[in-house]
Amino acid sequence: MGLVFRVLDPVPIRSLDEYVDLGGGGKALAAARGVEPVAVIEVVEASGLRGRGGAGFPTGTKWRTVAGMGGAEPTTVVVNAAEGEPGTLKDRTLLRRNPYKVLEGALIAAHAVAADRIVVGMKASATRERARLEEAIGEVRRAGWADGIAVDVVAASDRYLLGEETALLEVIAGRPPFPRVAPPYRHGAEEVGADVTAPATTALADPDGATSAPATLVNNVETLANVPSIVLDGPDALRALGTTESPGTIVCTVSGRMERAGVDEFELGTPLREVLTTLGGNALGKEIVAVLSGTANPLLPAAALDAPLSWEGLAAAGGGLGAAGFIVIDDEVDVVAVAHGVSRFLSVESCGQCTPCKQDGLALAEVLDRLRTSSPDEGDLDALPALTASVTDGARCFLAQQHQLVVESLLVEFPEALAAHAEGRAAAADPFPIVPLADIVDGQAVLADEELEVAPDWSVGVDSGAAPADRLDVRARR
Repeated sequence: MGLVFRVLDPVPIRSLDEYVDLGGGGKALAAARGVEPVAVIEVVEASGLRGRGGAGFPTGTKWRTVAGMGGAEPTTVVVNAAEGEPGTLKDRTLLRRNPYKVLEGALIAAHAVAADRIVVGMKASATRERARLEEAIGEVRRAGWADGIAVDVVAASDRYLLGEETALLEVIAGRPPFPRVAPPYRHGAEEVGADVTAPATTALADPDGATSAPATLVNNVETLANVPSIVLDGPDALRALGTTESPGTIVCTVSGRMERAGVDEFELGTPLREVLTTLGGNALGKEIVAVLSGTANPLLPAAALDAPLSWEGLAAAGGGLGAAGFIVIDDEVDVVAVAHGVSRFLSVESCGQCTPCKQDGLALAEVLDRLRTSSPDEGDLDALPALTASVTDGARCFLAQQHQLVVESLLVEFPEALAAHAEGRAAAADPFPIVPLADIVDGQAVLADEELEVAPDWSVGVDSGAAPADRLDVRARR
């Protein structure tokens, strides 16, 4: 186990010709187009490939579901490149080093689900990656790889929710990134009907594809980068790596309180501690206290660091794999300040369509901030469990549950740290900012600190007090 170079090329591939000459680029696409679409889906299913965007959903199952939707309009393939999970830089690194592999995977997916359009959704701030990708798309078009398939890039928002599948489709449709109440294949990237400004929550396709609303397949960048080698080498080659439930490899990011930050590819099943030390070296303090897998999973205490890097392994240890972006917390950082940083980030990034997610989320952040500074109001410590329980009420996406998982893990794993602040036995702790990674330069993490200026209404400046879903409602501006 350990480091591998299967999906993430060790050095950048500079041109399509180089990808073809050195990496066998195009062979998998030709092989896929030489068989029926269902045969491609069967190979992906047999490989056991799971989505690398965070949830780990079986990729072949998703492809088969979308391919079976039918409908009057062709399917669209959406490449989710809207990487905004704090602590994660793997998708942007993949696009920097080899965008052709991702595009080849997307074109194979388009064949498998009978799509005539590919859209890559990105954050507006990913200008470097967008420029490289658009250059690669031009080369792919000129080479004839995309004949009959439109390939476009949409970059319109920097909000965290852009990475949520249905919110990404809303942005592609020209609206703010507000998650929908139904899976993306129920109403995809193409608008239908007379009122194309209406949120997709009001115009869903039927599950059996009886309406004309087209299906959409959404896959993460890393997921699609896995596809060419699966098609070319067969499903057993992927299953030869990793574990039974988590076959293959995964691209990891390590940052936080370590000597250095980095991105590299590891075989699934590798002990988490090995990943942290290989990429990060030693902790800056005396020892590691906990690890955050982005903001999507509970705080994982140091006692669990030998857990295997897999969906099942980290879940059994009480954490989660997520997008494999690990923020390391050492003994020189206050864990309550870390939880407050997560809570602040998630409460600000909540769109407010679900009132408890926004309002109880903001209340959680305020309580944790007072505890962090050892200046709590009476009853703050008792209020945490109730707010943590209610923040998910009626939630339509996973953000509120993320908030719940992180704060619950603080309550369960670090109760003494909370009590020490509540009782005045611990000094006020400095803030620990939780924001996305902008880059890693010379082994040092560059944080998107400008995100700390974003108000809960998603403006920069004075908060209006309105939820983003109310302030930016497209229907209200018609």
